Amino acid sequence: MKDQMNEQRELKSAERRRFMEVSAKFGFTAATVALFSGVIHSPEASAQVAKEENERKKAAKYTMNIATAYILGASRSYPIMQLDMKENVQNTTNGMIYVKLAPGGQLGAGSALAQKVQAGTIQAAQHSISNFAPYAPVVDLINIPYWCGENQPFVNLVNSDAWKKEVDPKVAEKGFKVLWYVCIDPRVVAIRRGMDGPIKTPAQMKGVKFRVPGSKILAQFYQLLGANPTPIAWGETSSAIKQGVADALDPSVEALYVFGFKDALSWVTFNGAVPDSQVYSCNLEWFNSLPKKVQEGIEFASEITMRQNLAKVPAARAYAMAELSKSGVQFYVPTAEEKKMWVEAAGAQLPAWDAFKKELAGDLKVFDRLQEAANTKGRYYVHDV
Repeated sequence: MKDQMNEQRELKSAERRRFMEVSAKFGFTAATVALFSGVIHSPEASAQVAKEENERKKAAKYTMNIATAYILGASRSYPIMQLDMKENVQNTTNGMIYVKLAPGGQLGAGSALAQKVQAGTIQAAQHSISNFAPYAPVVDLINIPYWCGENQPFVNLVNSDAWKKEVDPKVAEKGFKVLWYVCIDPRVVAIRRGMDGPIKTPAQMKGVKFRVPGSKILAQFYQLLGANPTPIAWGETSSAIKQGVADALDPSVEALYVFGFKDALSWVTFNGAVPDSQVYSCNLEWFNSLPKKVQEGIEFASEITMRQNLAKVPAARAYAMAELSKSGVQFYVPTAEEKKMWVEAAGAQLPAWDAFKKELAGDLKVFDRLQEAANTKGRYYVHDV
């Protein structure tokens, strides 16, 4: 085992050295494409990738900078499809656009990326819908529990005519164009090691110190369940869970793996309350400045990449669960009767949510139309837990 670990470290070290060599010679983008195309160790193939990237860049009339918080290899367990988005945009615009990726938080993460898109500092970015909400508050509707929490209702909703009519114009008023919504999986209830599990019903949530982001909706959700919402910055969450400052957190199982929580958790419950979804946003002014044909190309590329994302979800989930399982994490799916208890305790049907519905949707009738859209099967299928 020790020999295997040493061998793996040596391989990773060699890969890093080779990446730096290719990056210094051909540029970062060419090096990343070569790395995740599996040709980084071949000088000839790396040179060919660099040549193609350079030719595409020179031939393009427009450059589209897309920033993300995730490394390029993350799509194996967290399907945000960065390289696919780059490739698709370049091809569907017939080479008119060259996409320059800034992965791994190079230009920031979360709300910082949304702010840069809004300001036009970058053309597009990937970030969570929760981090989008401060700049386009209407999208925070998805954090109201148990109306679009599972994958299929979420995908039905964000691709519906009702969403495009009621939500997209309000997003546009803030200077954004949504390119596509990224389906990851619903948020979960993940408890730390040392706590008894699994959490099967809301009654077991009483007194649990539940880490929440800066979301009033999610804080109210966990209050309704009897937990103690504990606001903790994301960067401090791992240590808070390990030290017992917080007992539980709620990212999707894919996010739990990719952010390194495998050694801190005991049980994960798939209660399916709220989507842990992402979005690719674009600066609207920049988009509108492009020729119509190029705009259509970007929109088609977005749809292609979204379809690839939907197909990838179950594979990414399976990989994340398998890797978490190796560290002893166990999983629980509530029965139909248990799920009913969760919905009755904190679901969107409760009057406690009416103020948020009115504030964000403008009218309870608008929310009702959106809820109907979430429950109406659309063009796209996605796998649920």
